[in-house]
Amino acid sequence: MREIVLDTETTGFEPSEGHRIVEIGAVELFNHLPTGRTYHQYINPQRMMPKEAFEVHGLGDDFLRDKPVFRSIAQDFLDFVGDARLVIHNAAFDIRFLNAELEWVGLPQISFDRAIDTLLMARQRFPGAPASLDALCRRFGVDNSAREKHGALLDSEILAEVYLELIGGRQPDLVLAPESSQGSLSPSTPVWRPRPRPQPLAQRLTEAEEKAHSAFVAALGDAAIWKKRAGAGS
Repeated sequence: MREIVLDTETTGFEPSEGHRIVEIGAVELFNHLPTGRTYHQYINPQRMMPKEAFEVHGLGDDFLRDKPVFRSIAQDFLDFVGDARLVIHNAAFDIRFLNAELEWVGLPQISFDRAIDTLLMARQRFPGAPASLDALCRRFGVDNSAREKHGALLDSEILAEVYLELIGGRQPDLVLAPESSQGSLSPSTPVWRPRPRPQPLAQRLTEAEEKAHSAFVAALGDAAIWKKRAGAGS
């Protein structure tokens, strides 16, 4: 199963107000393991960077001026993503911006159904607790010391670790009794069977306890379940 952990940085909060994407970062997972393949691109938003946005990610007008516009990188981005599921923290925000940019250049949009929203996952798993990426890093012991400002690729790499913790740890597919897709053990799977003890366990009942139990069972009458079980085992 192929998944893409994705993050964007933008000039603001709403594409409908003329805000644009300025950075995309993505990390590829296969069967919940990083493959080493990443996608990273800075983008010229063709507009001035608001002070509030610059304080978040540190991407200014001078730095972005010579970067490619979204139209020129859009197809490469779509080719990298392919048909994989998209793991995003606050997915509605990033997909809203991506779809606006894709619509403006006449390319197919991304279905919200493809998104796995780690923000919603965290809120469901830890109701009432902080669910920001930094808060989840603290909860799971994920190193985010390099995250002085938001950065799309770094945040994607950190989110990939957080996502694996949210779905059950860094080895989410580890099971004690592996089964095939048909629900039975595969021919190559070794079947575990208990071995006999080298030495039988010592008797723990005293003679007095055994006699007391026998007297108790006898007092229950012939219909007692203890007598039926004893008869079945004889």
